[in-house]
Amino acid sequence: MPDKPHAIYWLGASQLQAIYGPEEQRDIAELTHVLADTGTPPEQLDGVELVFSGWGAPKFDEALLKRMPKLKAVFYGAGSVKKLVSDAMWDRGVRITSAYSMNAVPVSEYTLGTILLSLKHFWRMSKQAHLKDRFKDRNRIQGGYRSVVGLISLGQIGRRVCRLLAGFDMKVIAYDPFILPDDAGALGVELRTLEEVFAESDVVSLHTPWLKETEGMVTGQHFASMKPYATFINTSRGAVVRENELIEVARQRPDLQFILDVTYPEPPVPGSPLVDLPNVLLTPHIAGAINGECRRMGRFMVDELKRYLAGQTMQSEITRERAAILA
Repeated sequence: MPDKPHAIYWLGASQLQAIYGPEEQRDIAELTHVLADTGTPPEQLDGVELVFSGWGAPKFDEALLKRMPKLKAVFYGAGSVKKLVSDAMWDRGVRITSAYSMNAVPVSEYTLGTILLSLKHFWRMSKQAHLKDRFKDRNRIQGGYRSVVGLISLGQIGRRVCRLLAGFDMKVIAYDPFILPDDAGALGVELRTLEEVFAESDVVSLHTPWLKETEGMVTGQHFASMKPYATFINTSRGAVVRENELIEVARQRPDLQFILDVTYPEPPVPGSPLVDLPNVLLTPHIAGAINGECRRMGRFMVDELKRYLAGQTMQSEITRERAAILA
């Protein structure tokens, strides 16, 4: 149909099929006139009105926008848009929506799982089960009943974790200087200072975005103040933590557990103590959407496209102001 907007896919070749599967591509083709469906853009961009993207997207700076005079909206089937957007994009009124909220789903699921296993010191107990002293620390762990879970930041992921924890006999406390007490109360969360969260919790889970203001926010003093046999989980960004200080405390406090899905740099540099410390568990940035989970983000972009074409408010549209505070 001639009135369909002209669209392209522009993202890493391997990510196209991961995010936009056959069903998603079919639905997008029914609603738009797709000019390029390989993930690689055509040489001529002057007719492109919509871009469907994901990891491997370009930066929509002034030079690129000059080649795309008709561009109206970008559908980003991944998380943070920080590396994509520019002042030129905002000034020209190009809209962008992100699947950030959909990526929050697997992160919160990963967090719930690690919280529950951490309260049993699952990894430590598993290692000890293979040794002669396999019951050495068994009676020193907290377990789940009436344990205290501390969350740092109550954005989309932190709030989802709160809701997932609501069915357990646990106390949830949180540090977030931007949340109102009434909103925290509605989530069943008691607000604390950052220092109190570390000192009172059996498990601390970090969900703070990486901003200039949050770099190195979590220090060695915070880790040193943790309760015996407590656990720290990071699914946010490694740069929010002073990792050299984490390493030092991990050496001094072998009772603590550190579960790190993210580091800085990522992966850790060769020879990093994080790799060999027995109380540090590393996972390779798997908390967010991987493999089949990515299709949830592509499906959300299809839903956002339908809202856009219907003149409705897009559910996860990112504004200039919001982009400045997202990770």
